[in-house]
Amino acid sequence: MLNFPRWAIFAILAPLLIGIACAVPSFLPDTVVTQLPKFMQTRVNLGLDLSGGSHLLLEASTQDVAKQRIANMEEQVRTELRRGDTKIAIGDISSRDGKLSFMVRNPSEVDAAVERIRPLTQGAGLTGQRDFNVEVVNSSTIVITPTQAGIDSAVKGAMEVATEVIRKRIDEMGTREPTIQQQGGNRIVVQVPGLQNPAALKALLGQTAKLEFKLVDVNANPSEVAQGRAPVGSEVLPYPSAPGGKIAVYRQVMVSGEDLTDAQQGFSQQGNQPIVNIRFNGAGGRKFGQVTSQNVNRPFAIILDGKVLSAPNINEPILGGSAQISGSFTVESANQLAIALRSGKLPVALTVVEERTVGPQLGADSIKAGLTASIIAVAAVAAFMFVSYGRFGMYANLAVAINVLVILGVMGILGATLTLPGIAGFVLTIGTAVDANVLIYERIREERRRGRNVVQAIEHGYKEASRTIFEANVTHAIAGGIMLALGSGPVKGFAIVLLIGIATSVFTAVTFTRLLVSRWVRAKRPTEIHI
Repeated sequence: MLNFPRWAIFAILAPLLIGIACAVPSFLPDTVVTQLPKFMQTRVNLGLDLSGGSHLLLEASTQDVAKQRIANMEEQVRTELRRGDTKIAIGDISSRDGKLSFMVRNPSEVDAAVERIRPLTQGAGLTGQRDFNVEVVNSSTIVITPTQAGIDSAVKGAMEVATEVIRKRIDEMGTREPTIQQQGGNRIVVQVPGLQNPAALKALLGQTAKLEFKLVDVNANPSEVAQGRAPVGSEVLPYPSAPGGKIAVYRQVMVSGEDLTDAQQGFSQQGNQPIVNIRFNGAGGRKFGQVTSQNVNRPFAIILDGKVLSAPNINEPILGGSAQISGSFTVESANQLAIALRSGKLPVALTVVEERTVGPQLGADSIKAGLTASIIAVAAVAAFMFVSYGRFGMYANLAVAINVLVILGVMGILGATLTLPGIAGFVLTIGTAVDANVLIYERIREERRRGRNVVQAIEHGYKEASRTIFEANVTHAIAGGIMLALGSGPVKGFAIVLLIGIATSVFTAVTFTRLLVSRWVRAKRPTEIHI
């Protein structure tokens, strides 16, 4: 137990030194950290309650997901029934009451139409159900109804995509270590440390960024358009520059934002007005070039989130895969739109249902209070251990000090965020880190009272107490793991520090102090110990 070969000494000291080195950048100013090598820029990120910032709770509308699925299915049905040489003629598709219905003009083709449509449906997760039911009504009418299992699966997928899109948008803003996580089935929590004005963040996250290019229906009756009525196959959208503030466009999408590869804020050559320059991928560029070539001298609408930004005329084919989006932009709004388009569209609209702003002064007060509590805890524990166990108590105190630094180093390596509950976890870790040493030292005392010599007492003390220490900390780790898995926010921050502290404290309190004691015993060969 007290024999440590050189490789064992290295195996113990190396991870401790690495942990301490990784903790150092957390105490240095930003200007110094940025000059360090990349692998040394491991800093503990301060949470919202310590550094101040903005907290938003976003909620998604499941109705939007259902409507979008209906719209997508309608487009797929139209495409599928027109495919190939044997096109199947159908009447207008109705999307009333949240389901699609249409009549097949030739009743003998109903079965063929159903066979083409059924492959468009998919399994809804592991439920064994399809996402859409396809039925024939009145011998010639096909009704496509979304199932609840399909809607639930779509909402789950939409929330996962929305979380990732939000993460990309916030990263584009240049903020450091935001917290973005789902809460429940249709909510997302966003915490951005250091951001004191959430207005720009709300505007960016509230923008679905669904970009579409559609042809303008020039044959629509202006008076009916003003009343919100459009011909079959068209729809009315808001457009401030049009008479009556509305314009009719064909429902078929020429090109969508899904075909974009880049979007950057720029300025127009005429008038130097802020615009957004966009670039399509190969398929999108070909589609855009083909549509504009076939519709020269016709206007087309640039639509963002259901609103027409502009409706320029196609004077000539737009080739090369690039285009411009103009409108009443400021530099800031054009840049926000470019960020939103680059990060992709949100699959569902999000609304802010809760908003909080934490000032930096409150965070500074929390840090000060946490540091004060930590210093008092360290001082009290160190004094108790020294008075109770003398030299062995000092070994335990050194282990606690190293343990604190190693915890910070591990958090820095993992990119973890320290919150106010995390500081509470720190204080708790400091108080409990010496528990293992107390068990060991009391066992050594007991072995000495039984008549064992110094070396035997130390060996048996560490060996026998280690079992109890590991078993006790396993129960702590189980509780911390449950909090980490099921908790969120403050509970999760506390659990992270607690779990890291359990692992590092056991290592420093048992293995590291045993190394120190063994080196002292081998050097001094004591016949008595004061413990």
